[in-house]
Amino acid sequence: MRLGSFLKLVEIKTKIASMVPFMLGTIYAIYRFNAFNVKNFLLMFISLLSFDMVTTALNNYFDYKRARKKEGYNYEQHNAIVRDKLTEPMVITVILVLLGIAVLFGVLLYLNTNIIVLLVGAISFAVGIVYSFGPLPISRMPLGEVFSGFFMGFVIIFVSAFVHIYDRNIILLTLEGQWLSLRLNAMEVLALFAFAVPAVCGIANIMLANNICDVDDDMENKRYTLPIYIGKEKALWLFETLYYIAFVDIIILAVFRIVSPIVLLTLLVFIPVRRNIGLFRKKQTKKDTFELAVKNFVAICGSQFMLVGISVIFSLINLF
Repeated sequence: MRLGSFLKLVEIKTKIASMVPFMLGTIYAIYRFNAFNVKNFLLMFISLLSFDMVTTALNNYFDYKRARKKEGYNYEQHNAIVRDKLTEPMVITVILVLLGIAVLFGVLLYLNTNIIVLLVGAISFAVGIVYSFGPLPISRMPLGEVFSGFFMGFVIIFVSAFVHIYDRNIILLTLEGQWLSLRLNAMEVLALFAFAVPAVCGIANIMLANNICDVDDDMENKRYTLPIYIGKEKALWLFETLYYIAFVDIIILAVFRIVSPIVLLTLLVFIPVRRNIGLFRKKQTKKDTFELAVKNFVAICGSQFMLVGISVIFSLINLF
C-alpha cells in the first residue's frame, strides 16, 4: 500500500480531532497541577493516534462494504478503498496492525499508571470498535454525535490529563474484601469537564456537519443518523447552538478561575466562527463546506490551548 493511500484510508487530516483534545488535557495537567510525565505522554500519543486511525479505517471499510450507492463523491473519491483500488486483505491487515500497536502502547501506559487508565481505555476501545463494527454500529445511529463528542472531547482530555496526575488521588478505585469502592474529587472532575466542553461541542459538530452533508447518501445507504431523525433545519440549529455553548463555557472557565482569565481572548474567534456558521447554513456538502466545522474546532480549541499555554509560560517566568 502506498503511503498516500494509507493516509487517505485513515484520513490523517481528521486526526486533529483526537490530537487537539490530547494536547488540551496535557496543558491542563501542566497548568492546574504543575505535572508532566514525558513517558506517559509518548505512550498515550502513540496509542491514541493508532487507535484513532483504526476507527477511521474501520469506518471506511464498512462504509465500502455496506454501500448501496456505488457512485458519487463520498464513494468514488472520499473512500480510499474505492479510489485507490485497495484489496480487502490489505485493508484488514492495516487495521489489525494499527490495533495491535494501540493495544500494546495502551497496556504499557496502564503498567506505568494505574487501573483507572486501563478501565477507561478499555471502554474507549470498545466504543471505538462498536462505533463502526457490528450489526448496528453507532455511526449509523442518531447517537454518533453524543458518543464522538463525549469520548473524543471529554474522555481523551480526561485521560491525557490523568496520566500525568494519576498519583494525586483525584480518582481512587480500591478493592477491600468484597467491596469495590470508587472515590473521586468531584470538584476537580467537574472542573476538567468544564474545560473539555468546547472540545465536546466542536467534535460533536464535526460529526454533525459530516452527517448533514451526507443526508441524501445516508438515506440511500440506510444509515439513519441524527439529521435524518430530526431534519436538516433542526440539525443546522443544533450545529449553531453547540458553538454558542462552547463560548459561554469559556466565560465560565474564566469566571470560576478554572483557568486564567486570559482564556477569554478565545472569544475573539467568535467572529470567524460565526461567519463559517453562516456559510455552512447556505450550503452543506462534504466537498465544499464540511471543512468549516473542522476550522471552527481548531479555531476555538486551538486558541484555548495556546492561551492556557501562555498562562503556563507566565507562571514559569514568575517562578524565576
